[in-house]
Amino acid sequence: MDILIGGAWPYANGSLHIGHLAALLPGDVIARFHRAKGNNTFYVSGSDCHGTPVAIRAKKEGRTPQKISDYYHEEFVEIFGKLGFSYDRYGKTSSEEHREFVRDFHKTMYEGKNIYEKISPQAFCETCQTNLTDRFVEGKCPECGEKARGDQCDACGTILEPQLLIEPHCESCGNPPVFLNSKHLYIAISKLEKELKTQLADHPHWRKNAIAFTKRYIEEGLRDRAVTRALDWGIDVPQTGYEDKKIYIWAENVLGYLSMSKTVADLRGDDYASLWSTEAKHYYVHGKDNIPFHTIILPALLLAHGGTWRLPDEIISSEYLTLEGQKISTSRNWAIWVKDIADRYDPDSLRYYLVTNGPEKRDSDFSWREYVNSHNGELLGAYGNFINRSLVFIEKYFGGKIPEGTIEPEIAEKIALLYGTVGTKLEKGACKDALDEIFAFVRESNKYFDVGEPWKTRESSPNDCRQTIFNCVQIIANLSVLLKPFLPFSSQKVQEWLEVSNEWKVQTVNTGYQLPVIEVLFQRLDKALIEEELQRLR
Repeated sequence: MDILIGGAWPYANGSLHIGHLAALLPGDVIARFHRAKGNNTFYVSGSDCHGTPVAIRAKKEGRTPQKISDYYHEEFVEIFGKLGFSYDRYGKTSSEEHREFVRDFHKTMYEGKNIYEKISPQAFCETCQTNLTDRFVEGKCPECGEKARGDQCDACGTILEPQLLIEPHCESCGNPPVFLNSKHLYIAISKLEKELKTQLADHPHWRKNAIAFTKRYIEEGLRDRAVTRALDWGIDVPQTGYEDKKIYIWAENVLGYLSMSKTVADLRGDDYASLWSTEAKHYYVHGKDNIPFHTIILPALLLAHGGTWRLPDEIISSEYLTLEGQKISTSRNWAIWVKDIADRYDPDSLRYYLVTNGPEKRDSDFSWREYVNSHNGELLGAYGNFINRSLVFIEKYFGGKIPEGTIEPEIAEKIALLYGTVGTKLEKGACKDALDEIFAFVRESNKYFDVGEPWKTRESSPNDCRQTIFNCVQIIANLSVLLKPFLPFSSQKVQEWLEVSNEWKVQTVNTGYQLPVIEVLFQRLDKALIEEELQRLR
């Protein structure tokens, strides 16, 4: 089965913070699961290099947008590598493979019935001497009066246009922009209302936030949107008369899922059309604020193109992650930058905490105290301790060889059941629930070890001792597979120790197998780190 997993494309105008990481991490978990299942997986993403955010950052630093975006792209690639993100292709919107695909896609789309010309106002900042995209015009929402951007009011959710804002001003310098009339190409999203309603109705299992946001956008009246903009930095419009325009960033960055997956298919020699057939399945992984781009904009572009494109199946849209009880704010530097912690902490430890404490169904908070306690109490105290106490016991009392035994029916049944139930949860993108279920079994396994008391039965009842330890080894072997999507680094070590495969099926370690030298999987974190990290924040 062909599986497409698209991770949201972070803006290449600044470093990633833990909020980005929490939203994107489920994509890697889902991709690793599908590979273990044997599915033909396309896990793609990339850096969003075009648009006003990058251009403004470049102007502030006296560099070109290309250099700014390339710099952060390389930083992102390094960070994702350190944290175990297993992208099949992590590209960038400024690459020729993406630009060429987007130009061809738009050229075909312009020939269809859903693209038309229209004269419309565009914001221009005379102080910054730059055209402003909608999100870089700020003001007050005409509906609720709260602070809003030119594309959307986060307070009430109203879809906006910059000229509708009360007291509009440039996000960068604070001065009011002027609005200049300009000819643009528009996509008639309003004409696609029936198809978008059907798409929503066909997916009642989407997350609540995705359903609520999408339903509201449709009910408030879908607005046609410009697919071109008067910008200096971006992809050229493949249409005569638009030589001074670029393709609007929102109308090309979501097409990165198509361009990157095509590159992967071409490199593998796979049939690209098969990935978009009725037999495939697609996941889109992103934060709450990106929902309309994946449930309205992307489907609208695919429908307007007129090809046989598959519309989104699973919308894995996280809620918000706060930091020590406060909203993450890059302007106030109230953020944990991923580049700063990627080397300081075990990547599996960060992955574990951000999944089990992540904003999967509701807003969640990153707390250094909770992180340290979670690492020491759960990852090290429960999981790491179970592996260490079992395998070290074998080293010490059985010469490193797996003792003779048979798998107990209850344990065999539980392991087999876990592959099914955990797999079902991951199929739906419920990563937190899946991880919690596995760790409930980890705690049961520790209890099994304690009740068996092998340190006593070693002399009083050797057969019982061997039986307990043999079963613990079978549990560890299967935990290494079940946890591999979440904890790829430590799980890989365990799989190598026990010589088990990464296939999503029950694993067995035979009696007499000789263990290599075992090392401790996780180190205890000193609680003094809590105050140290809080001081860094302050």
